[in-house]
Amino acid sequence: MLPFRKALLSGVRTNNYRSFSLSRNKCDAKKGLVLGVYEKEKESNDFHLTEAAEVFDRSLSGSLRQLLSVSGPAVKKGKSRVFYGIHKDFSSLVVVGLGKRSAGVCSQENWDGSKENIRAAVAVGCRQLQDLEIPVVEVDPCGDAQAAAEGAVLGLFEYDEFKQKKKTLVTTQLHGSTDAAAWERGVIYAEGQNLARYLMEAPANYITPTCFSETIQQRLKPWADKVTVHIRPKSWIENHQMGAFLSVSRGSDEPPVFLELHYNGSSSASQPPLVLVGKGITFDSGGISLKPSSGMDAMRADMGGAATVCAAIVTAAALKLPLNIVGLAPLCENMPSGKANKPGDVVRAKNGKTIQIDNTDAEGRLILADSLCYAHGFNPKAIVNAATLTGAMDVALGSAATGVFTNSDWLWEELHKASIVTGDRVWRMPLFQHFTRQVTESQLADLNNIGKYSRSGGACTAAAFLREFVTAPHWAHLDIAGVMSNKDEVPYLRKGMSGRPTRTLVEFAARLSKEV
Repeated sequence: MLPFRKALLSGVRTNNYRSFSLSRNKCDAKKGLVLGVYEKEKESNDFHLTEAAEVFDRSLSGSLRQLLSVSGPAVKKGKSRVFYGIHKDFSSLVVVGLGKRSAGVCSQENWDGSKENIRAAVAVGCRQLQDLEIPVVEVDPCGDAQAAAEGAVLGLFEYDEFKQKKKTLVTTQLHGSTDAAAWERGVIYAEGQNLARYLMEAPANYITPTCFSETIQQRLKPWADKVTVHIRPKSWIENHQMGAFLSVSRGSDEPPVFLELHYNGSSSASQPPLVLVGKGITFDSGGISLKPSSGMDAMRADMGGAATVCAAIVTAAALKLPLNIVGLAPLCENMPSGKANKPGDVVRAKNGKTIQIDNTDAEGRLILADSLCYAHGFNPKAIVNAATLTGAMDVALGSAATGVFTNSDWLWEELHKASIVTGDRVWRMPLFQHFTRQVTESQLADLNNIGKYSRSGGACTAAAFLREFVTAPHWAHLDIAGVMSNKDEVPYLRKGMSGRPTRTLVEFAARLSKEV
């Protein structure tokens, strides 16, 4: 083996992976390739190449397998190895570790481990080729073209809108497979989540309620025959007696907007729609109950619920899902001023219930209350709302999963099944009367916007508050505060706003469309 190594390889160690060049086949093409390799199984002493990698290896008369054997230890899950100039069509090749071939749905982890491994590995490979300033990358489907596409497109996204120095723009393509439909579906799913990430990451002075609405309207233009967009002004909100929503918006100079989207994908106009409602606080200072200055900049993403809901509808339209969806996004800022809500104020919601506001930083539930009342007018098959609602949700689950509060076992099961596929998990939380009593025993009004025991069970009391504005038999509240941003928890997302759980909402809608 030593002569082969001397003749073919020269290498240096960088960034925990080795890069090698095959001198006999130099190449100047600015095109990269990502291929997958599985770890050794217990019953085997050898690693396993994916189908696409096997074909590529045969085209090199077995050189790839030999290179992997002599270049160091086996490529572990989520790790990679880079080779240069070993094929005339590709200047660089990244081999990524997919973990065990036997990985699949894990009941303890509540996701499909194989899909997650593919997403993470492909993202690593694509980023390394991007760092090499390679503009075109072909990607091994690794046995699941949709998951591979999601890993590639999600892994490459970075918000650099206002930076002069930008990363190389990379175009990803499917390699060595005829499963183009699954690849394209994965691209659409990932682009949907990236849209939500874009909206959440953008500065609040650029993504105002009006700009948010206009951005979504623009993104939906390609499907104008199937989509209707209503950008409702303050006068409309007043006419619909959304007093809770209006009370939050009063503190800001930015006018509130009620964004209403109708995607008519079903052949039957009378089909009951899925209604998605998203909290749209485009900046949350906390109002008079002012937040600490440290970390307040992240509150530009307090419209994450609206971002994920609207991005899911854009994605559903791109996928041409055969169902009807209504999207509702109450959009405003929560700011302190002489007109802002004050602790102890009482406001009246659309359904007539009065609300005592003891904490102006618990504003998301106020704007959702009126929106949920309005949602019932569409005779919905189900109502699902998403909101970065409570810091308590982050305390409870961190970034591991979205907390789901629901009155419907059927709805929970469908959301749960969807999240196993996407890897963007959900976890069911309690809606006990124990929590309802904490928001209904109010001194001045029918409800209080915080639980009487303050921080105890904060995510649960917030959900109990919302339930007071729901009569539909199938309703779910998704508290996404814990999954709003990503540090390093999800390996195929860079640090920043996550856009979660957009893909789970899309997968849920896709599954629902097969039932109607």
